[in-house]
Amino acid sequence: MFNTDQGSQFTSPRFLTPLKAAEIQISMDGKGRAIDNIFIERLWRTVKYEHIYLHAYPDSLDLERGLAKYFHFYNYGRKLQSLD
Repeated sequence: MFNTDQGSQFTSPRFLTPLKAAEIQISMDGKGRAIDNIFIERLWRTVKYEHIYLHAYPDSLDLERGLAKYFHFYNYGRKLQSLD
């Protein structure tokens, strides 16, 4: 399943045709519902600023390994402001 908002780049035939050809289900957030994915947007902002922008990975395999370590830290070691 591929989930997006209803931006013009995601509703264009050029974008949708390959998804449909591959029989991928398409899901779109409700029109005017920009906050539908606010939590995942916040997560990716945190990942980028706390990890990706601080490391220059030479290839995608090293990036994948680095992200696996970061997500383990994010889930089990990172102090959460909301929990003091």
